[in-house]
Amino acid sequence: MSRKAAKADNAIEIPYTPRPLQQLLHEQVSQHRWSVLVMHRRFGKTVMAINHLLRDAILCPRPNARFFYVAPTRVQAKAVAWDYCKEFARKIPGVKFNETELRCDLPNGARLQLVGGEEPDRLRGIYADGIVCDEVSSMPERVFPEILRPALADRNTVECPTYCIFIGTPAGHNAFYDYWELAGNEGGWYRSMLKASDTKILPQEELQAAAASMSPEQYDQEFECSFIAAVPGSIFGKELQAIEEAGQITKVPYDPSHRVDTFFDLGIGDATAIWFTQKVGRAIHVIDYEEERNEGLPFYARLLDDKGYLYGTHHAPHDIEVREMSTGRSRREAAYDLGINFRVLPKLPLEDGIHAAKMLIPRCWFDADNCHQGLEALRYYHRKYDEKNRTFRTSVVHDWASHGADAFRYAAIGIRDFDPSSTPPQITAAAAYNPLTSQAQAVL
Repeated sequence: MSRKAAKADNAIEIPYTPRPLQQLLHEQVSQHRWSVLVMHRRFGKTVMAINHLLRDAILCPRPNARFFYVAPTRVQAKAVAWDYCKEFARKIPGVKFNETELRCDLPNGARLQLVGGEEPDRLRGIYADGIVCDEVSSMPERVFPEILRPALADRNTVECPTYCIFIGTPAGHNAFYDYWELAGNEGGWYRSMLKASDTKILPQEELQAAAASMSPEQYDQEFECSFIAAVPGSIFGKELQAIEEAGQITKVPYDPSHRVDTFFDLGIGDATAIWFTQKVGRAIHVIDYEEERNEGLPFYARLLDDKGYLYGTHHAPHDIEVREMSTGRSRREAAYDLGINFRVLPKLPLEDGIHAAKMLIPRCWFDADNCHQGLEALRYYHRKYDEKNRTFRTSVVHDWASHGADAFRYAAIGIRDFDPSSTPPQITAAAAYNPLTSQAQAVL
């Protein structure tokens, strides 16, 4: 059955015939302002999302209505959804497409636009009547609360509520998982999990072939919608799972009797990530994490002051000494003028830093709340997959998780090189140690 949208005396027919399950989802999300749809691969979520937005753009009674399809990056939005948008919208009389802005302008003044979430600040100032966020697991966590939620606020009314639909496939415990949990506990939310074993959309032989070519963890994640399965190619997944099972991701309060060391991954026109640590005997208390985008050094100087910690050493990678062509001064010099005296870390090969981080994690006790965003970055940090050879490459994927992971690599390098007592190495903290009960006792 084709989806039809009426405008005035004319009927606009979109060449889209939803499956019964898709039709049910269209109906359910239309009754809720916030929806979370966890879907297996090849469910048809992008086609469904584009058509849902198109339908609502045609029917929206507000003047100059705005609807957005948000992918992790603009490149992904264009590659995954733009052809679908043109395919289904070109049947609408008077429709216009803007290839540069990935925009579909409808004759009633409404607009459907495809955007990427990799640079959230570029989306500031927009207003929206409806949004679909696709593959939320791969987006910066602040995209929705800081950018998209405010964009929906001004236009919301009881008669015509604005909305956001989160869709995707699990990739560990991240923002998408948080929305799934929230939808299960908050009124006004709708959620649905659509596993391949339940939908029966894909033939059994296709599922068997997929299972044979993937690890059990990959298959459970991609086709059975498992949030528990490890991220494929995860670099620190095993180490983080081990310390989580050992109870080392918990509440780790700031201890005023120990100085706080910081480790920066300084971004230029990009995200800056900071880990805050305290060395207590052999254990490393990771008490805090901060990540911000497009902020200068004065912002981070104020942030450090506002924390109220007693600081030890601030660390930054070697490129902090590169001089700016416009001023002739390095960022290290600029930071010093603001009261931040950075220790410059040595430049090491990527794999050496990863190895150092793997050795450091068993010594760490992470504050679950303050370090949540950083921990998700560490969990998601992964290697590229070579489809041709069916193996993971040595190179890593550079995405939102890279900033927190890079900063932690610097922490591992800094703690190792600054700690002469680290020989002989201890693989893990003593099993009896607990930062909540032990009073700054050395763990040897």
